[in-house]
Amino acid sequence: MLTFIFSLLIIISIAAAIASGNVRELTEAVLNEPVNAVELCIYLCGGMCFWGGLMRVAESSGLTERLAAVFSLILGGLFRDIDKQGRAFKAICMNITANLLGLGNAATPFGIEAMKALAEEEGAKDTATPSMVIFTVINTASLTLIPSTALSLRMKFGSADPIEIVPAVWITSAAALAVSVTAAVLPLLGERKREESL
Repeated sequence: MLTFIFSLLIIISIAAAIASGNVRELTEAVLNEPVNAVELCIYLCGGMCFWGGLMRVAESSGLTERLAAVFSLILGGLFRDIDKQGRAFKAICMNITANLLGLGNAATPFGIEAMKALAEEEGAKDTATPSMVIFTVINTASLTLIPSTALSLRMKFGSADPIEIVPAVWITSAAALAVSVTAAVLPLLGERKREESL
């Protein structure tokens, strides 16, 4: 489906350029933008490697266990069905920490590891468990304290004040997280009460 959509967008772009007489601009964009994309990737790569390495150092140094202890107080009610000292919860903690720093690329490996560990711990097969659902929501609508990638992009493209977006990021990410978690937890609580009543 995505192949069809992207192919259609390319055809529409070419047709629009021909119809509007902007073939030269289209040709310049086709030649220049791939180069700009590679340059941007290289620019962001350093920061991603630094923060990703820092997360691995934290994991190897035992900081993961300390984070798990802190997060267990905050997330204990949401993840009642899993071991707070287990591999899944530690991966969840690292994923949340990476998202707090605005490092989506560093958070992704921890997210995958957490989902695999949750599936093993809870014996999930074809259906996601409540813990898996809640973690997916927290990962997707994550709270961001330091939007590192966004700040790097703003600096790259010459923003006069790159950090001016930080308060807006705090507000919007906190609101999105609160609404998303509430929407995910309420049905699970209702289902749990029905099971207890039976």
